[in-house]
Amino acid sequence: MSSVAPLILEPAQPASACVIWLHGLGADRYDFQPVAEALQRVLPGVRFVLPQAPTRPVTLNGGWSMPSWYDIVALEPERALDLAQLEDSASRVLELIEAQRASGIPAERIFLAGFSQGGAVVLHAAFRRWAGALGGVLALSTYAPAFEPGQTLGAIQQAHPVLCLHGSEDAVVDPALGRRAHDWLAERGVAVEWRSYPMGHEVGNAEIRDIALWLSERLAA
Repeated sequence: MSSVAPLILEPAQPASACVIWLHGLGADRYDFQPVAEALQRVLPGVRFVLPQAPTRPVTLNGGWSMPSWYDIVALEPERALDLAQLEDSASRVLELIEAQRASGIPAERIFLAGFSQGGAVVLHAAFRRWAGALGGVLALSTYAPAFEPGQTLGAIQQAHPVLCLHGSEDAVVDPALGRRAHDWLAERGVAVEWRSYPMGHEVGNAEIRDIALWLSERLAA
């Protein structure tokens, strides 16, 4: 995995909750720093941990090296990818969860968030790898490449609330793929919500406001 240390944004007051936020393909740990800083202004006490993916060749992009949580080999069938690299990235997320627990943050107040490829990793970490409690999952403009039809979830995983957010005009990750991940979770009893926005493969102000409200409600609970 990446040898680059995560960017950690401490709140103005002692941290009582944490959001671990993964960037998308080709971005870096600074990509969501402005969003995290904006959220901290309305979410006092929330630490943001922004890890960086390792730089590696991406087959779909002509073999060029860039920050990537896993290699994408082809778009069909539905983004053929390097599952071992997906597993490695999910393992890194679990390590970050454990580090936050060791720092005194309860698992119930640790949230996972990810955009695009980063969202695929946090969904995989939360529902295929992590067996403990979580505050919830934010899945932005993403999909779930390793969710399997026959998979079941335990009661603890079913209790992870999820907010799926997607641009209706997304030409990079088809909204239908995001909706499929939402439906897979809903069919297994997860409290999952779907929000659609008139935008492409991006993050907008209305989306950030919805994220702030969703996090506020769960932190208050």
